[in-house]
Amino acid sequence: MREIVLSPSIMCADLANLETSIKELENEGLDTLHIDVIDGAFSPSMPIGIETIKRIRELTDMNFDIHIMTMNNEFFINEMLKIGVQNITFHYETSLHVDRYVRLIKEAGTNASIALNPATSLTVLDSIIEELDMICLMLINPGFATNKSEKQVPYARKKIMELKQIVQEKVLTTAIQVDGRVSTDKITSLVSAGAENLVLGSTSLFNKENTLAENKQLILEAVNKGNL
Repeated sequence: MREIVLSPSIMCADLANLETSIKELENEGLDTLHIDVIDGAFSPSMPIGIETIKRIRELTDMNFDIHIMTMNNEFFINEMLKIGVQNITFHYETSLHVDRYVRLIKEAGTNASIALNPATSLTVLDSIIEELDMICLMLINPGFATNKSEKQVPYARKKIMELKQIVQEKVLTTAIQVDGRVSTDKITSLVSAGAENLVLGSTSLFNKENTLAENKQLILEAVNKGNL
């Protein structure tokens, strides 16, 4: 069975009690934090700033999966490299020098990944996919997580399957991450389509109707059904 990485989105935790939230995640055996870095221009949201990420780095040894959603990628890439993170994902749509950013990240010993908005074609990866550690497919328009009425794009599963086929045909180890309304009831379908890294937010791990432990158990059951 494939290893499926669970990546809790820290912006969906208790932002007023981050240290407590992080300790709860650690106690549940989770080893990765998905951290959105947003500049207010790429999207209207700005949940966590650079200084907060620095403090979080002092609090935990969890892997930091940084998702940069900004208009100035090189600045934020360099800031995250200074902090010491395990993966940096930046958006193709806001990148003038994609190859340069990938090399900048990898030369620092950090995993380099690219995120694609829902309507961005997979063909933009043709010249760079061999250099990537992971590809993040946005399943909703990024940065509008507070809009609870927004649903996954209807072609989400199809796009995951198409990317999985590309990765397999090229015999790559590039992981496929999915982000955006990765709800407990959709996880089985997403995993069976080829998703290997799940960004978990308010519709799954941080669902307020259950405890963190209960939500994690439901997620693992859904993962196992899809990972046959």
